[in-house]
Amino acid sequence: MAESNCKGHFSSFFNYSTDKFVVTGNKKVGCLYRLMQLFIVGYIIVWVFLYKKDYQENDVAIQSSVITKLKGVSLTNSTESGPFVWGPEDYVIPSQGEVVLFIVTSFSETPNQTLGFCPESAHVKPGHCQSDKNCTKGLTVEAGHGVMTGRCIRKNENASGTCEIYGWCPTERQFRPRKPMLTNAENFTIYIKNFIHFPTFEYSKSNVLETTDKSYLKKCRYNEKNDHYCPIFYLGDIVKRAGHNFQDMATLGGSIGIGIQWECDLDRKVCDPQYHFTRLDKCVNNGSVATGLNSRYVRYFESASGVRYRTLYKVYGIKFIITVYGKAGKFNIIPTVKNVGAGVALIGFGHFICDLFLLRVTKDKRRYNHMKYEDCSKKATSEENGHLNIREREITMLEVLV
Repeated sequence: MAESNCKGHFSSFFNYSTDKFVVTGNKKVGCLYRLMQLFIVGYIIVWVFLYKKDYQENDVAIQSSVITKLKGVSLTNSTESGPFVWGPEDYVIPSQGEVVLFIVTSFSETPNQTLGFCPESAHVKPGHCQSDKNCTKGLTVEAGHGVMTGRCIRKNENASGTCEIYGWCPTERQFRPRKPMLTNAENFTIYIKNFIHFPTFEYSKSNVLETTDKSYLKKCRYNEKNDHYCPIFYLGDIVKRAGHNFQDMATLGGSIGIGIQWECDLDRKVCDPQYHFTRLDKCVNNGSVATGLNSRYVRYFESASGVRYRTLYKVYGIKFIITVYGKAGKFNIIPTVKNVGAGVALIGFGHFICDLFLLRVTKDKRRYNHMKYEDCSKKATSEENGHLNIREREITMLEVLV
């Protein structure tokens, strides 16, 4: 008995199941099936092919080069240095036209510093002292401006003093601007020249309009609707597009991200740059110690007598960070076949859902199960047994007659 059961299980392993098509006439399941077909076909056509363009081969390994150039001048008149005209070589740091650049909008200056001896700034707490013992000779003042000489300089015996240092004297002037000193900086222009290359398709493009008119770049200004191939922007317009006021931001400084996005459809020969502007330090509140952006630099001079001196600038301004990204797509048969195959598989999934609903949810599920699933091997065995019984009865009747 056990042996026959083993043989039965072994032989059933090689059975093959094929689909059986049964027309049920169930309108609800029929409507469900057609709706699923419509949804899947619409998804493939609208989302996969028209919107996502998954019939294309994509190249996201964009190669890019960016060159920047600033233009504009501003006049300042400070009590320390008097009238001074600021040009791009003065307010752009660095001046080489890189993808990260700092534009000076306000500043404080400490003129005529020379190497010598002077008291440390009162704003530097590690430089405070009560006596000479607090000023160790030869040690630098932490976060200070020079090397201690060992002397404690006090205005009177009852007041605390500051350590004497050897360094650039006088020490840095403490100043916090209340408004931009380069008042017309928002009218400065920045020229952003961008070249891109997609190596997969050997395709190159520039964000500058291809024209023979030599005066075009002198008179054009970027306009998203009318002239999006002009790469010249007003600084004030960039800050405004980032959602902020230039005068407020320029007082203590900030950071702006400029994104150049390339979405290239090479089948339609469409490849246009799109610009995105975002303030990167907008999460910092005005009252926070992290508010603003500043740095320091110096200008060195030498007098007629050979004495070297310098002017120290603490500059506030806006830092621009330019990034380039994007992709290019072109028709390719391989992704097209893959996505069509995926769509056909989804339609097969629709069959599965409708069968599940028909055979497990509807009222006539038992009748549908009986009609759909039929074991031909058992049917054939029973028919063979019937034929054998008829043959045995015929032989018995012949024996009786004989």
